[in-house]
Amino acid sequence: MEFPFLQGPGRTEESSGHKSSNPECRFVQAHHNRHQHPDSKRLLVLADSGGSNGARTRACKKYLQERIANEHGLQVTVSHYPTGASKWNPIEHRMFSEISKNWAGHPLESFETLINFVEGTKTKTGLRIAAYLDDRQYEKGIKIPDREFKRLNITKNNELANWNYTIKPSVESP
Repeated sequence: MEFPFLQGPGRTEESSGHKSSNPECRFVQAHHNRHQHPDSKRLLVLADSGGSNGARTRACKKYLQERIANEHGLQVTVSHYPTGASKWNPIEHRMFSEISKNWAGHPLESFETLINFVEGTKTKTGLRIAAYLDDRQYEKGIKIPDREFKRLNITKNNELANWNYTIKPSVESP
């Protein structure tokens, strides 16, 4: 089985502000590789279940609906790893194991140091990682009311329905 998301460059984004669903979901939008797969109608997002991109957060789901599914006409399937299990995510293995080896034993005293170590990560198999610092401030505590959330075009998958769902483009924007 071939996993196209394991090929090509890796990307990571670090935030200097507080955690909000906006940066994580915006990062998906910025880097969903539409240019590599222009005829693609689907996008798979593998996410951990912690923090602002967790399986229960409504803001990220709304953002994915409006900014990915609706704007790009993509069917977005999201699979959340259970808390503490993101280590089985193939991207974690490919990228973060190499990043950890690169900065091992060095204190990460600043965002500049962090970004430099991440971008300095390279492997013999051709892995190169681009790193970005997002220093924008995002609104905290965004609440999506029930009425608005129910308008999202989300279908829970049969297996582990709370962690796996698909967001399809809406006929009308929510």
